[in-house]
Amino acid sequence: ICPYFVLLSYIGLVLPWRWLAVVGEVPALLMVMLLVFMPRSPRRLLSLGKKEQAEKALRWLRGNNYDTHIELHAIQLGTPVYYRPIIISVVMRFLQQMTGITPVLVYLEPIFAQSKVSLEYDAALVGAVRLFSVAIAAFLMDKAGRKALLYTSSMLMFLSTLTLTMNANTTHCPPGPTPTNATVILSYTSLGKCLLIRYAMGWGPITWLLMSEVLPLVARGVASGLCVTVSWLTAFGLTYAFTHLVDRYGLYVPYLCFMVVCVLCILFNALCIPETRSRSLEEIENYFRTGRTFTINRSHSSVQPS
Repeated sequence: ICPYFVLLSYIGLVLPWRWLAVVGEVPALLMVMLLVFMPRSPRRLLSLGKKEQAEKALRWLRGNNYDTHIELHAIQLGTPVYYRPIIISVVMRFLQQMTGITPVLVYLEPIFAQSKVSLEYDAALVGAVRLFSVAIAAFLMDKAGRKALLYTSSMLMFLSTLTLTMNANTTHCPPGPTPTNATVILSYTSLGKCLLIRYAMGWGPITWLLMSEVLPLVARGVASGLCVTVSWLTAFGLTYAFTHLVDRYGLYVPYLCFMVVCVLCILFNALCIPETRSRSLEEIENYFRTGRTFTINRSHSSVQPS
């Protein structure tokens, strides 16, 4: 959704700003209209003691032949584990920003301006590439799995930043008052080309999806707010620090930091992130509760009476 709205904003290249505002209202109106046809949440209905309505909502979502008893039982399981999924989600948001994608996007305008290319339409092309890459990730994440795409994205970003680090170490980059001199702009352009597709196919969209899957339902609102806060505070701090690092040390140090973060992404994916493909939210909560399995035992001792 986010890359779609970013790309949508470039319609302003051919439309007056008033019509751009009207076009931006269309997706919001469509979402409101589609929500009318959605049933109420089975979890909410169960919490209100409306078991029959919850079964009806589940059949609408899963199909008329779906056995609702197992999932209804899973929904009523006891208190979930909070700390581990919240920590995983927060660290994912932190690492996602530390890969360096935000400084690249922030400096798109000076990149194209200093490179003497068509600034507006090339920026729009970047938005189209992001949208295309996210669409590929959306198509593959339920086929290849979340962890496989995260591994691929992390490894390709590592190889890209490794190459750029080696180039920056052998190329003199004179310090200047701003990070928009010709050498920095050229390297920024290279970094954008190397990272954009790789990031958008893995650590961009999938970490948002995983965050919504692993966070416990009863704490999802507060925990999601915490994750988003950490994400954008990290983005702000990194973008601010990058300009000072380039002025003082050149490009080598920032690229080296991005490369190290990509290695940490690979290790974190291997050690901490569970594979949630084809798992229900209740099975994921059971994984963190038991620490070993997604399978829900119907004789679980913490089942609450319905």
